Amino acid sequence: MTLRGLSLALSILLLVQRAAGAAAPDPGAPAAVPVKVMIVSMFGPEAAPWLKALEITRVIEVPGLSSDYPQVRCTADDVCVMTTGMGHANAAASVMAVAYSGLFDLRKAYFLIAGVAGIDPDRGSIGSAAWARFAVDAGIAHEIDVRDLPKGWTDGYYGILTTSPDQKPRLDYRTEVFRLNEALLQRALAVSKGVELEDSDDVSAYRAHYPNAPANQPPRVVQCDTASGDTWWSGPHLEKHMRHWVRLLTDNEGVYCTTQQEDNATLNALTRASASGLVDLQRVAILRTASDFDRPYPGQTTVDALHAQLMLRGASVTSSDNLVRAGKPLVDAIVAGWSRWQAGVPAN
Repeated sequence: MTLRGLSLALSILLLVQRAAGAAAPDPGAPAAVPVKVMIVSMFGPEAAPWLKALEITRVIEVPGLSSDYPQVRCTADDVCVMTTGMGHANAAASVMAVAYSGLFDLRKAYFLIAGVAGIDPDRGSIGSAAWARFAVDAGIAHEIDVRDLPKGWTDGYYGILTTSPDQKPRLDYRTEVFRLNEALLQRALAVSKGVELEDSDDVSAYRAHYPNAPANQPPRVVQCDTASGDTWWSGPHLEKHMRHWVRLLTDNEGVYCTTQQEDNATLNALTRASASGLVDLQRVAILRTASDFDRPYPGQTTVDALHAQLMLRGASVTSSDNLVRAGKPLVDAIVAGWSRWQAGVPAN
């Protein structure tokens, strides 16, 4: 090919790239960082124990991340920690920013979504660590004022475009329910079930007000499911609704346990990145540790419970620290056995 012909061919290729919306590659751009595990925290206190436990060697600025948490921090073993900012909107935007940044190779990465949450006292205690099989969006629903409830209804929530609380919605949003990889869930449980979780004196004294186990017992690793929603709800009536809602949307397979804000938004962002070939949705795990109970103990009002639990310094410390205690065994197993894990979750 002549020099003129080569020049013409390159010009045509550039025009085709532009027409398709593709940018010409930058030969000076740094290589994407290969990631084995991406730990997704939502705010500073959740990330802090990980940053203390891991030996960070690289700090990477990512355009589009939260202005509060603009960096992803990585180890020499390719374990990275990102912080999204709290709530649905921050979680989705931040995960999309990282996935589409071109700064990381996430095609074989395992994602550990690790944050604190409220917990059902029938399923765990403050400090308990819960691995989820299902993430259910608690906010995509009709709501009517409780003062206007139809006869026989116990609350004012029901599915979009349905006519009663017992009718399952069509899941038209495509984000209402996510089911996580069972093999990864079982491996996470297997490597973490025997870990000793951190506890505190003030939490121990507070949970003694609850008459039944496991609420009044020390924290432990459990498996139960999580409900996402930006409203920080509390109380026995809303808790009863949440149990019903999780069962309804999972066809009676899911067991409500923890309540948090971000997980369905994070999973939706990862779903879109997966459709672009950037991540593998079969490599996502959710770990939520309990920072509070979702309802009061007998004789306590819901408002008093909210206020009392905000004063439990040990609750925030133990729940954050237990993210590492329960989650790091999985991270360590993936890194140490990368020759097996890189192809997918090992059979054993």
